[in-house]
Amino acid sequence: MIVQIYEIQNPTEAEAVVADGVDHVGSVVLSSRNWKDTALRDTVRFVQASGRISSLIPLFSDLDTLRRVIDFYRPDIVHFCEILPPPHRDRSILSRLQALQNTIREDYPDIRIMRSIPIGRPGQADDESTLAIAARFEAISDFFLTDTLLSSEANPSGVQPVEGFVGITGKTCDWETARTLVKTSRIPVILAGGLSPENVRAGIRSVAPAGVDSCSATNALGPDGRPQRFKKDPDRVAAFVARVRRLGAEAQ
Repeated sequence: MIVQIYEIQNPTEAEAVVADGVDHVGSVVLSSRNWKDTALRDTVRFVQASGRISSLIPLFSDLDTLRRVIDFYRPDIVHFCEILPPPHRDRSILSRLQALQNTIREDYPDIRIMRSIPIGRPGQADDESTLAIAARFEAISDFFLTDTLLSSEANPSGVQPVEGFVGITGKTCDWETARTLVKTSRIPVILAGGLSPENVRAGIRSVAPAGVDSCSATNALGPDGRPQRFKKDPDRVAAFVARVRRLGAEAQ
């Protein structure tokens, strides 16, 4: 069972999560303007030197900048997490992102690609759309990650924490739809979306994914009681990993 933890932006936090037994250590490049960060590159290098897998999310999709980012950081995985509309609603966006991802795959054959597949909240997901989106990206991806898309009947596209991208909602996606994707996908699927030490075992039992991912629910809380971006809670990360490993040991 792959354990992936995101928003690790410096070597100190990378060292802590590696010591906890995290397999994939995820970082984020926030801007196409200020994409060069030596501390972040040191984080990637530390993770790789520790024998773990570095995963990098670019919050932009400009091809020239993406190439510069990949050349500078050289992560093990590039993780794309743009919002993907159902094919019946807008094929042009899907085609553009497919072409972009295919170019990166051809230019960097040694770097694996993870693609987030948006899934609505429980009772708001659409199996047909999810599987249709996944089918467009499966042959050019090495991993899928199911993450939560916020939406409502009044606003089907929803308002996401990061405009244009899916993730860091702190809320679970529809696990039944995620399980359907796991059963049909020919590549490993990582379950994400509101996973915490408290619910990760239930998520694994419900979905049977190849791995689990946590971000918001393992971040430290601020004075307002909300998760702080890019600041982990060491105890919660350790508890998350321990509960995943304990479940694995029980299954043996």
